[in-house]
Amino acid sequence: MDKLIHLILLSGLVCIPGSLAENLALKGTATQSSTYPNWLAQHAIDGKRYESAYCSSTSSDSNQWWRLDLLDVYNISTVIITAHGSYLDQTSGAEIRIGNSLENYGNNNPICAVTSDPLTGNTVSLSCHGMEGRYVNVVRSGRIGYLTLCEVEVYRTENLAFTGTVKQSSTHLIWLAQHAIDGIRDGSFPSTYCSATGYQSNPWWRLDLLDIYEISTVIITARSDCCSDQTSGAEIHIGNSLVNNGNNNPICAVTSGILVRHTVTYSCNKMEGCYVNVVMTGHTSHLVLCEVEVFGKLLHKKRTFLRLKFSSSVDVAAERDKILHQLQSALASHISDFNLSWTQLPKKEKKPRADRGLCVKRSA
Repeated sequence: MDKLIHLILLSGLVCIPGSLAENLALKGTATQSSTYPNWLAQHAIDGKRYESAYCSSTSSDSNQWWRLDLLDVYNISTVIITAHGSYLDQTSGAEIRIGNSLENYGNNNPICAVTSDPLTGNTVSLSCHGMEGRYVNVVRSGRIGYLTLCEVEVYRTENLAFTGTVKQSSTHLIWLAQHAIDGIRDGSFPSTYCSATGYQSNPWWRLDLLDIYEISTVIITARSDCCSDQTSGAEIHIGNSLVNNGNNNPICAVTSGILVRHTVTYSCNKMEGCYVNVVMTGHTSHLVLCEVEVFGKLLHKKRTFLRLKFSSSVDVAAERDKILHQLQSALASHISDFNLSWTQLPKKEKKPRADRGLCVKRSA
C-alpha cells in the first residue's frame, strides 16, 4: 500500500552566541533628576514589579528623567516598563533612550521607543532591536510633573513570542489567543489584553515560534482582577511535536500558586522546541493568559520540507517505530547529525493514501 509521508528537514544549524534571558537592570545602578521622599531611583530595579512601596519617583519637575547604568556596554533588545497602579500620566510620553554618552545626563542618546497610552499599573514590553549602550534613560522631555517607575527591566534577547503565531483550544468571546503575545502585561482589562479559552476540559494555548530554539525562560502573566485558578496548575510544554496539539511535548514547569496580578518567570534549562504550549491538564475551566514571553537562542536557521512516498503492506500505525528506524537508516547516507521523529503519530486508515508528519532535526 502506498503511504505518503511528509517530513521536515531542519538544516543549517547555527548556534547564536550570547546571553539568555537575564534582566541586566538587577546588576546596575540607578539615579534620577530629583527624588520624591522615599521613592528612590533604585526601587525601579529591585525586581518588585507591582508593589507601589517599591517604585521610584521624581519630584514634580520639568523634563524629569531616570537613568540606569548597566556598568558595561550591551546590545539591548528589550526594555520592559511597569507603571504605577494609581496614576494615569506619570509614564505616558516617556522616551526610552539607549547609548554610551552622559551628555545632558544621557538624555541625548538615541531613542528606542516612546511610551504612548498611560497603562495604569500595567507593564509594556518595548523592542530596541539590539541597540548598543551602557545607559538606559527614561525621560519625559517637555513635560511638567512626576516620573514614576515601578520597574524597569532590560534584556539582551528578544521576546521570541513577538514573531510567532498562536492558537488555542477555543476562544471565549473576544479573548483572542493573540492577546497573550501583544507585549502588554495588562491583567486589569483582561478582555482587551488577555487570551481566554472557553470553559472546557483540558484547555490549551499554543505558540508556534516558526523555528527551533533553545528556550531558557518562559514568563507568564496572570489576570489581575480575579480568578487565579484560571492560570494556576497549568503545564508549560516545549518541543517539536504536534501530537495531541503539542500537549504531549516535554514539560518545562507547572504553574503553582500564581496569584492575581502576578508575573512569574520559569527556567526551562535550554529545552529545544518550536512549540510552547500552556495546558490545564485534568482541569475543567477557562485558561486565561495575559502575557506569555519566551526567551532563548535560535538553533536552526532553515527548514527544508520534503515529501516521501513508499510502498508498504504493513500497518503504519502499528509499525511506526520500525518505519522510523528504516527511514533514519536510509537518510543517514545523505544527511549527518540528525534525528527523525513523528510530528503526528500515524493512524490506521482504510484509505490507500494518508498524510503523515515527520520532523528531521539536526543535532548540535
